[in-house]
Amino acid sequence: MGNRNQIIYQDLGSIDYGVAWDYQEERFNKLVDYKGDPVGREHPEQYLLFCEHPHVYTLGKSGDEANLLIHKDFLAKISATYYKTNRGGDITYHGPGQIVGYPIVDLDDLEIGLKQYITLMEEAIIKLLSAYGITATLMEGATGVWLDVDHPVKARKICAIGVRSSRFICMHGFALNVNTNLDYFTYINPCGFETKGVTSMQKECGSALDIEKVKLALSEILLKDLHSQGQ
Repeated sequence: MGNRNQIIYQDLGSIDYGVAWDYQEERFNKLVDYKGDPVGREHPEQYLLFCEHPHVYTLGKSGDEANLLIHKDFLAKISATYYKTNRGGDITYHGPGQIVGYPIVDLDDLEIGLKQYITLMEEAIIKLLSAYGITATLMEGATGVWLDVDHPVKARKICAIGVRSSRFICMHGFALNVNTNLDYFTYINPCGFETKGVTSMQKECGSALDIEKVKLALSEILLKDLHSQGQ
């Protein structure tokens, strides 16, 4: 148990999606249970979890399974797995070279609403990308972080976002393409978009990046922005 305003950063390394989901759920449920009966109890710890996953496709609770463009028996051929999840959003891909972030936080403590929280994550990613010389922005009517949003052909997503919330406790989060193999996105309509492309920091910068340095820089931005809320 810890300070209600403290958010603990953990890098889980490369971890199976299902194992990471269970790890999130355990910490998420502690916070939800506390919100239901806080009297005489210490506030459970909040977390910012970073990890990478082996190749996996995940479908949000409101997503359309038709956006997985391959038969499920083909998944084994590309060394990928598939999960239906309880987050928002449609289908996305996670894999090596991608930073997946799972903040498990209490929005009441942060004194922000869900929409503000999602914007906070998006803007933290935009700050990180700017430090690497990549100009990114938001797209009206869509979550995540995008490049060239005003260009109908060049518009492309570099970071996907999908969150679950209960009693203002949040889990799941974002997936930032750093050195990601973008070929895996060709097997889906990413986030339900049939005509929008995807990109990575590696593709935009022209060379592979040190993902550990990117993690460190992004964790510092996110923790600073999260801790600045509710003060």
